[in-house]
Amino acid sequence: MARGLSGVDLAGMLGVSPTSISKYENGRQSPKLDALHQMATVLRFPPPYFLRPVEASEERPIFWRAKLSAPPVARDRAYPRLSWMKEIVEYVASYFELHPFNVPDFKVKDVEALTDDDLQHFASEIRAHWEIRSGPMPDVIEKLELNGILVSRIHVNADKLDAFSQWSDRYNLPFVVLSRDKASAVRQRYDALHELSHIAIHGHVPAKRLNDRAFYKFVEKQADTLAAHLLLPEADFASEVFSPSLDALLTLKERWGASVGAMIMRCSSLGILDEDAARVMWINYNRRGWRKSEPLDGRMEKERPEVIRGCFEKLIESGKQTPSDILAALPFPASDIEELADLEPGTLTGGAPSRRDLPFKAETDQSSNVISIFQNRDRR
Repeated sequence: MARGLSGVDLAGMLGVSPTSISKYENGRQSPKLDALHQMATVLRFPPPYFLRPVEASEERPIFWRAKLSAPPVARDRAYPRLSWMKEIVEYVASYFELHPFNVPDFKVKDVEALTDDDLQHFASEIRAHWEIRSGPMPDVIEKLELNGILVSRIHVNADKLDAFSQWSDRYNLPFVVLSRDKASAVRQRYDALHELSHIAIHGHVPAKRLNDRAFYKFVEKQADTLAAHLLLPEADFASEVFSPSLDALLTLKERWGASVGAMIMRCSSLGILDEDAARVMWINYNRRGWRKSEPLDGRMEKERPEVIRGCFEKLIESGKQTPSDILAALPFPASDIEELADLEPGTLTGGAPSRRDLPFKAETDQSSNVISIFQNRDRR
């Protein structure tokens, strides 16, 4: 699944029958030692990975962005990486004090009873709780991480699968995974806020309810609405839209960190654009080719997760763990750990340049292996 292969594909690579692969997966047969090592080589995994007990899946739902349009193989490829991310976080949490979860509890019992006014109130509460000043939202990923939401980015190799998230009861933390495949920094910001919305208001939605197509669309629209309230708050944003035109909105793109498309939709929801004006604007938007790529998309730098990466970098730089120690503790391919942790390629295999020019002094306190990080990080 993680490599995007079917059981038939893998059977052909190993020279065994698809039935054997099925038996391996279902625990009815174990591969011979040479087949195990061949499988590890083909799939680019360390052999110990295949000898571990299989963890039970969690009951809380995974909220897949564009679940209905993304190909199942893309979700299959992404799903294992969520469990790997959880194990990586568990590993770093044994050394570091992670930020506690800090999102207001809105005690939502019936999501279908929520109104747009409720969602606008929730957005205001989150911004106030996080001490975000009026105006544009600052670094979204930083805000999520500072408030106890673990964020990672992966290549999903699918245009339609932008992000997914899950609250983990096992780790008592929410996890957000974003796609690296999109070129747009503004789209990534919106996706992150969309997943925050699921965490804030949909945490107790039963997983089976998301199999209902109409209900799934409903909660996705709700998350979009809350994300729009967070990203483009009504009074602040409306006061800056002096001329609702494509070029005028483009001038606001960098300041607000929002796509022109998102601003058109927001102007429509706020009544700045009536139905006819919005339709004309969308026609011109498509004529300019902005549906595929907007101006400034290539210039605006994507926000980057820092917590997990910072933990690994500090572990290595402090000498508490070497790259070899990390790879021994986490039985995943080095390249996959580096991707999930947003580390520079080669960090765990010696291919990345070292930033240490001078040796560290010997530590005087060996009583604990717990390190507190990011105490002085800007909490704008």
